[in-house]
Amino acid sequence: MLYYLFRFLEQYNIPGSHLWSYISFRALLALILSLVISAWFGEFFIKWMKRRKIFETERDPAIDPFGVEKKGVPTMGGIIIIVSILVPVLLLGRIRNVYLILMVITTVWLGFLGFMDDYIKIFRQDKAGLKGKYKIVGQVTIGFIVGIVLYLSPDVVMRENVSEPVQSHRTEVVKHEPVAHKSLKTTIPFTKHHNLSYSDIMSFVGTHKVAAGWILFVLMTIIVVTAVSNGANLNDGMDGMCAGNSAVIGAVLGVLAYVSSHIGFASYFDIMYIPHSEELVVFLSAFVGAMVGFLWYNAFPAQIFMGDTGSLTIGGIIGVGAVIIHKELLLPILCGIFFVESLSVIIQTQWFKFMKRKGQRVRVFRATPIHDNFRKLDHQLDQTSRYILKGWPHRPFHESKITIRFWITTIILAALTIITLKIR
Repeated sequence: MLYYLFRFLEQYNIPGSHLWSYISFRALLALILSLVISAWFGEFFIKWMKRRKIFETERDPAIDPFGVEKKGVPTMGGIIIIVSILVPVLLLGRIRNVYLILMVITTVWLGFLGFMDDYIKIFRQDKAGLKGKYKIVGQVTIGFIVGIVLYLSPDVVMRENVSEPVQSHRTEVVKHEPVAHKSLKTTIPFTKHHNLSYSDIMSFVGTHKVAAGWILFVLMTIIVVTAVSNGANLNDGMDGMCAGNSAVIGAVLGVLAYVSSHIGFASYFDIMYIPHSEELVVFLSAFVGAMVGFLWYNAFPAQIFMGDTGSLTIGGIIGVGAVIIHKELLLPILCGIFFVESLSVIIQTQWFKFMKRKGQRVRVFRATPIHDNFRKLDHQLDQTSRYILKGWPHRPFHESKITIRFWITTIILAALTIITLKIR
């Protein structure tokens, strides 16, 4: 709203009003404002929850070998994150931008889905929360909506990157097509020109490959949103873990969104130029600010937990943001921690079921998601089961050490993600 106000005032040469045309100014302002809101509203929200005795379902103290008490800690802290994102975005962003609208819808949709899960856990005293099938339906639905809108909206276009040889210098110059149009190309790492077209993948269907390519794109959007949302949800198991990792991931996506919306940088990195995607930089700046601000209260020892209200929303935002700028195939690297968390759970459950059918109780890890594997003591293990990796690690770690090491790993993966744009 403020964006439109100051752009209107710019017509009358009001001093300072021209600053609102700069994406860097609005992005930094969104970052600062989200930090301030999360710090102020966070304190108010925690006190409000404690007065009404709305606490996290008591966690099993046997999980933590260091015996850290975590009683009376409020949950649903995702509400702090959502408010800290939406207020700056609605004030500073171009609200009519299709990409911004999709990000806001994703935030509200998955925030409500996570809220329902936390509500059932707290007020109905059901630790299972919302049934898994309803979560999947909600995630698949928002993924489908995002994919269809990106397919149908006339505002969703790009200018593909093409290279022209320069004979005198025996090199190539990257340029972009003069006209923006619909495209099924996405960025793929470690390849020349970084492009992969979904329609080329479906070329086996002949003349219908473009239509089939869009179907594949929508399916990929659904998979990405669901997978990253669940990965973030599994990563939310230690104080500050998910918020810290997500802040780093959000910062990298903000950089990728900025270079994708700037034709000069897009040419330098040899990637597609996506007009109007700069509004994602404002949203992702607010996202990073909200994550860092939430860490003020969520760092060890946590004063509040984000709950599914926060973790499902965070994953959805990351997934949709990556799809919009056509960087979804970089997520296995950038969100490597989320990927490993999900993979560890799949391996653990499927291997246990497979061996159980053979009459044996065999598990791969000491515990899953994988971050719990590093703090599990021998006497906490199921004595009726055999563990393939029982000796790893050799000793348990405090959760703050595990959290910081996971942050460091995400920072390394974030650097690798950006480097892939130059390694080909």
